[in-house]
Amino acid sequence: MSSVSETIVREYFELHGFLVRQQRKYVAPTRRDDEEIDFFVLNPQPTTLDRPLPFILTSFDLAAVTRAIVVVKGWHTETFSPAVLANAPEIFRFVEPGVFQQAARQFGGEGVVTKILIVPALPHGDEARQQSVELLQAKGIDAVIPFRTLLADLIAQTESNRNYQKSDLLQIIRVLKNYEFFKEPQMELFKTTKPRGKSRRTS
Repeated sequence: MSSVSETIVREYFELHGFLVRQQRKYVAPTRRDDEEIDFFVLNPQPTTLDRPLPFILTSFDLAAVTRAIVVVKGWHTETFSPAVLANAPEIFRFVEPGVFQQAARQFGGEGVVTKILIVPALPHGDEARQQSVELLQAKGIDAVIPFRTLLADLIAQTESNRNYQKSDLLQIIRVLKNYEFFKEPQMELFKTTKPRGKSRRTS
């Protein structure tokens, strides 16, 4: 599953114009510090936001990121609740000073390097969600992107009439869209439902 998750993340950043470098493709018998980072991403044409970069990034916000180290946690059956985060210290190894400084040197020169964590999901409840955000920030993480954001954007941007020969992932999405497995978003907000049964007559 990890390779699938990493493929999704790579395609997402490349879709948004980032240059993406993976640290290495083989799996070593023992994990080294520099292997805590999944991707180094560089935006050659960053934009400027008129506000601080939010902690939970959207695809629009991503354009303001210049350089980042990205760690992927494809635990797709988990929600990153405060309890999960408290019991999974390995999530935060990449923000330890020694690991981060070594990774940041890969970019060379000066400049901010954003620490981005790709998460399966954050809690839906406001209080638990805020607790998770505060815990992640306290550990030194700059931003998170939920997998739902990545997948929704990839699906929306993939065209069913275009041949994506160089990407198995986009080609699969294209085929599924062609056979209408993905429906276009529909506006249901103002849809009214007709009452069932016999209508009552007023005298």
